[in-house]
Amino acid sequence: MSHSATADPVLLARGEAAFQAQRRQRRMASLFGLAVLAALLLLAARVSEFYPSSLVAGLPRVGEYFYKLLPSLRWDALFAGTGTEGSIAFWFYRLDDWAWLLLQTSQMAALATLAGAAVALLLAFPAARNLAHSRWSNILTRRGLEAARTVPEIVYALIFVWAFGIGPLAGILAIFFHTAGALGKLFAEVIENTEMKSWEGLRASGANWPQACRYAILPQVMPNLISYALLRFEINVRGASVIGFVGAGGIGQELNLVISSNYYEEISAIVVLIVLAVFVIDMISEKLRHRVTGAAEGQ
Repeated sequence: MSHSATADPVLLARGEAAFQAQRRQRRMASLFGLAVLAALLLLAARVSEFYPSSLVAGLPRVGEYFYKLLPSLRWDALFAGTGTEGSIAFWFYRLDDWAWLLLQTSQMAALATLAGAAVALLLAFPAARNLAHSRWSNILTRRGLEAARTVPEIVYALIFVWAFGIGPLAGILAIFFHTAGALGKLFAEVIENTEMKSWEGLRASGANWPQACRYAILPQVMPNLISYALLRFEINVRGASVIGFVGAGGIGQELNLVISSNYYEEISAIVVLIVLAVFVIDMISEKLRHRVTGAAEGQ
C-alpha cells in the first residue's frame, strides 16, 4: 500500500510532464506553421502587387462606378412606356434583343454541357482506376482530361474565335472542351467509388468490358452523373456570359460592347437580366438534381 501510494504521484508527475512537453511541441509546431503561412501570404501579396494603399485608393472609385450604374428611375414615371425617361421600360428599352441574347447564351451552355458530358462519360470508364484496361490507358486518359480542363474557357474561346470567327460556335466549343475535362474527372471518381460485385459477376459470366460497364456500373452511378452534369450546366451558363467578352457570342458580347462604350444604364440592365436568368436556371437545375438524387435514394 505504501509503495503504490508513493509511486502514484511519481507516475502522475511523469505523465503530466510528458503531456505538457507534447503540448508545448504542438504549440511550437502550430506557431511555426502560422509564421510560414504569414510569410507566404506576404510574399504572394508582394508578387501580385496587392497593396493595402492601392486597395484603399481604389475603393472610392469602385463605389463611384456602381453609382453611375444606377438607373435614373422616377416614381411618377416608373411604369410608363419605353419613351418616358425614368421608367422601367425605358431602362430595359432593348429587352427583346437582350432576351434573345440570353436565350442564345443558355442554349450555348446547354449544347456544350450535353456534348461535354457525353464525351466525359465515354472517357470516365478508362479513366477510372478500377475499370481501366491497362495502366497506360488509364494514365493517358486522365492526363488528357487534365489538359482539357486546365486551359481556361476564355483561352479556348480566344483560339476558336481566331479559327472560326466571332459568334456562338467559338463559345460552344470553348465550353465543351473545358466541360469534358471537368466532368470526366468527376465521373471517373464516382465510378471508382462504386460497388464492384455486379461488375465481377457479369465479367465472370462472360460479359465483355463494354457490356459490364453498361449493365453493372452505369445504372449505379447514373444519378450522380446527372447531378454533376446539371451542376456543370449552371456553371456553364455563367461561363458563357463571360466568354462573350472575347467575341464568343451570347449576352457577354453585348455586355462588353456597352461597357466599352460607357453606357452605364444599359450595363446595369444587362447585369440585372443575367442575374435573374442565372437565378431561374439555378432553381430549375437544383430541383431537377434533388428529384434525380431523391428518386435514386428511394429505389
